[in-house]
Amino acid sequence: MKTIRIKTTIILTLVISLIAYSQTGEDDKIRIGPVNGYLVLAGGGGLCDSIFKRFIDLAGGQDAPIVVIPTADGRETHGIDAAGAGTMRKLGAKNITILHTTQKNIANTDSFVSPLLEAKGVWFGGGRQWRLVDAYKDTKTEKMFWNVLERGGVIGGTSAGATIQGSFLARGDTKNNQIMMGDHEEGFGFIKKIAIDQHALARNRQFDMFQILKNRPDLLGIGIDENTAIIVEGDSFEVIGNSYILIYDGSFWSREGWDLKKLPESNRLFYFLREGDKYNLAERKIAD
Repeated sequence: MKTIRIKTTIILTLVISLIAYSQTGEDDKIRIGPVNGYLVLAGGGGLCDSIFKRFIDLAGGQDAPIVVIPTADGRETHGIDAAGAGTMRKLGAKNITILHTTQKNIANTDSFVSPLLEAKGVWFGGGRQWRLVDAYKDTKTEKMFWNVLERGGVIGGTSAGATIQGSFLARGDTKNNQIMMGDHEEGFGFIKKIAIDQHALARNRQFDMFQILKNRPDLLGIGIDENTAIIVEGDSFEVIGNSYILIYDGSFWSREGWDLKKLPESNRLFYFLREGDKYNLAERKIAD
């Protein structure tokens, strides 16, 4: 009987250990952000050099191959300094390619995607985010964007180039950029279960996100002001830049505490984060 009890104890210990290991593995799994690589999401306007420098560093430095995509601005042709490429060159980036088309059949060709095969960074310029969907969604080009991340590279963008990275495409209507839920509602989804707005404070857009969240309460809303960005790694991000980002997660946070504050209902709450603050996207709370 003693031998049986010992064997039973050993078996139970092994089972508990396996369960604990399995749960730990599930907890460690990336659920929201990219499994590999980094994202840089900037809120538009004139960006400080530090944001572009961070992007270049994440791509691998001044010699890293970088692809800049200005398609969102709606122009037919673009110079070598389009969509931030000029600033990147001034900061020392030596290997930049401008890539642009408005036609999916071209975006599906091997010749068009060839600059992306070795790219370590991709940067989307500002404009209207639906133009990026119409040109690249469900093409070889979009697949190559994902490959950049899988290789440990970085995808960045400003204004429309930030919003396109979310799973839900805020302001994606082709008629008007004031329509929050329009005829295009699916972004590239480099970061999941999220809607991203830009120019948040500069254009007094702080209440616009509620139009989306009323219909899609499952989403996390993030508004990014001009000259500000978040750097996403896995399920966490850090704020950089000179202004603020807005978090719409149904809760509230303040540096001075909030126990004594008289707050609106949870479906009308948002709060601000600034440079140096960190946030856990999976747990939807401030990170230490």
